[in-house]
Amino acid sequence: MAFWRRFLDRQDRDSLGACTALDIGTEFAKALVFDIGADNQGVVRGVGRRRQGLAHMQSGTVADIGAVVDNCQVALQEAEEMAGFRSSQVVIGIAGELVKGFTISHDQERKRPDHPISQQELQKLIDTLQRAALHDAERAITWETGLSNVDIRLVHAAVTGATIDGYQVTQPVGFRGRHVRISIFNAFAPLMHLGALQSVASELDLELLAIVAEPYAVARCLGGEVVQQAGALFIDVGGGTTDVALVRNGGVEGTRMFALGGRAFTRSLADRLELPFARAEEVKIDFAKGLTVDRHEEVAAIIAEDVAVWSAGIELILEEFGRAALLPGRIYICGGGSRLPQLQKALREPSLARDLPFARPPHVETIDPSQVEGIEDATGLLVDVQDVPPLGLAYQAIEMAAPEAPLDAALRRVLRVMRV
Repeated sequence: MAFWRRFLDRQDRDSLGACTALDIGTEFAKALVFDIGADNQGVVRGVGRRRQGLAHMQSGTVADIGAVVDNCQVALQEAEEMAGFRSSQVVIGIAGELVKGFTISHDQERKRPDHPISQQELQKLIDTLQRAALHDAERAITWETGLSNVDIRLVHAAVTGATIDGYQVTQPVGFRGRHVRISIFNAFAPLMHLGALQSVASELDLELLAIVAEPYAVARCLGGEVVQQAGALFIDVGGGTTDVALVRNGGVEGTRMFALGGRAFTRSLADRLELPFARAEEVKIDFAKGLTVDRHEEVAAIIAEDVAVWSAGIELILEEFGRAALLPGRIYICGGGSRLPQLQKALREPSLARDLPFARPPHVETIDPSQVEGIEDATGLLVDVQDVPPLGLAYQAIEMAAPEAPLDAALRRVLRVMRV
């Protein structure tokens, strides 16, 4: 497939002058058209969005390819007209409960530590690690779906760290040492889910440069030593899912998703208050803004019940993340669903820090689009929390345009042989 050839071969990076980021969310299809300068800085030139129908997406996954293509086409056209040009390449985000993202590490004790590490030895180590990651992902998806032999594919992979005898290196080849440790983040998804996004790109007549797990993109878009070294939790509350990513020890250690987002809150209001869905959405938005709405106390009670369920889902994920080490003391939240202040309040509850392995009560902060590194918004329109995920996808395209690190080159050679 053209996508995998492009992803694995990474040909002519300098030719990537313009690109499109497409965030196909449950609630909105969002498109950014941007260009990348010689300094690897991106400038957003056009923005477009189109609301999805209730039956077009289900829990972050495409349910109606034709309808989603139409919605994306409208968003793309709006962004391209604003930018004044059209990009032929696209980076698309992927979400959903069956998208599995995790970092796996492999330790090897070398029999001849006095000999320099060769390229062949490094690639053999990466190959062993990647096959173990694929096995773990297959087992997890099989367990969750109850279906045997679910066909899964690698979405994307990135080396997050390498050490030799405890010392961090960026290129192990040529070093001597006994203990080698390589860590790689992998995101896998069912072929059906991945194939739907490939079909969307094809119908839009765009070359699919990459499909990126959205929680990974969000977790990578904030730079700075505090975030990358001290670690952080990133929570993206979308229309159909809530995506959580853990950054620890300078890399994305894992991502998890569960099917509860802003649309679930709206459905509860619509059902309990006997309102049309569109009217219930208006009530939810007004309530999130702190405005007085009809039957205010009843609305507050309904939302409080849903927030309790959402909070329980977050706690389960954080409990899993906290099994290996203490959780970092910063939580960043974004996404259209995060506008409800009750969600941030739930994350600040003392019981969360008391019941989970936090070293200290976490600091909770909303991500502002202006905080995303390496991207300038020339449109002035990216000012909302829902604009952070597509900006994160754009940041991934910019990273792909940068010169390839030696470890990433070794990983690419392994993936070319595996064809996962």
